Amino acid sequence: MKKIFVAAAVSSVLLFSCKDKKQEPEVVTIDNSPDAPAEVYKVEKNQAEFNSPEVAMAFEHYLLVQEALINTDSHLTSDYAEKLKESAKDIDGNSGLLAATTAIIEAGDVEEQRIHFEELTDEMEKIVKTSLKSGTIYKQYCPMAFDDKGAYWLSSSKDILNPYFGDKMLKCGSVRGEIN
Repeated sequence: MKKIFVAAAVSSVLLFSCKDKKQEPEVVTIDNSPDAPAEVYKVEKNQAEFNSPEVAMAFEHYLLVQEALINTDSHLTSDYAEKLKESAKDIDGNSGLLAATTAIIEAGDVEEQRIHFEELTDEMEKIVKTSLKSGTIYKQYCPMAFDDKGAYWLSSSKDILNPYFGDKMLKCGSVRGEIN
């Protein structure tokens, strides 16, 4: 009887842990031993083409910032945000993008960086929409980010890798639109 109750409880948690999740839950085995290699998640590199090499470089750096957040690495997030800030200097209408990257660089921890990543995504979307030459960029959404307020991010792939929760809820989210 106890096993049935535990199985029911685990099933309930998995079923309701992500409201928009339509995929089967992923089973992850974690080895916490000191010499176990850390799982590192990589985002798919950009396949889209832009009218401007500066926008192409900025979007590549945006994806690296996203990848660092997925991996919950605040130092790497700051490093990539610094690179994004440098590549964004030559883009017209970049003031919001520069402000968001500066906020990520100066943030005290990864949770604060994730808050500013939402702002960065809004600014990057404006630039990408006007500069995309070919290919598709996916607008993805996590309904549970920021206490169920929800937040978007841009991706080169339909695969969900959630930058707002990292490996806590890696696959939580859905594709909500396409930019092409």
